Amino acid sequence: MDEQDSLDEQVTAPFGNFPDVRRALDAVAELAGPVAAALKHWDAELAGAVRYVDTDPELAGTAVFCAAYDVPAEASANCVVVAAKRGGETTLAAGLVLATTRLDVNKAVRGHLGARKASFAPMDTAVGESGMEYGGITPVGLPAHWPLLIDAAVAATPWVLIGSGRRRGKLILPGAALAALPGAQVLDGLAG
Repeated sequence: MDEQDSLDEQVTAPFGNFPDVRRALDAVAELAGPVAAALKHWDAELAGAVRYVDTDPELAGTAVFCAAYDVPAEASANCVVVAAKRGGETTLAAGLVLATTRLDVNKAVRGHLGARKASFAPMDTAVGESGMEYGGITPVGLPAHWPLLIDAAVAATPWVLIGSGRRRGKLILPGAALAALPGAQVLDGLAG
């Protein structure tokens, strides 16, 4: 391999100052099992665009993370697992909103899911049902039967940072790629 080939294979992040940036498909060992499996079975072009950045799990909180890695908060999104109840049945769903906003669970999520009551899912339920670590839950690799509600502002973001399924590491991908995930529904007004 000559020097030009090596330069062509370099992977960079579209923002931030990360010491280790790789194609997510080259870092599947660093991802939670469901995330790695989803990437392997996703559209090859979309999966190839996903970047993995290695990060310190002690800096996983959004504000601290953005400051430490020079990431604009408006390029970061949070994935929240919601428990929606109707008629004695509970449905788990996920909501994805920009880190500069909050998921409107009581009106937007509850109304969209036709639930009588909706709330953040308990941590043990979110972790157990997703197969991911708390603080790293991501829309990539969630159970296919879960509704995945994505705020339109996230889908419109050129590049967005999300969890990797673990507290260590994050994924960066085009916001529009998130709309191609199983169960994804892009909605206006999901964030409050």
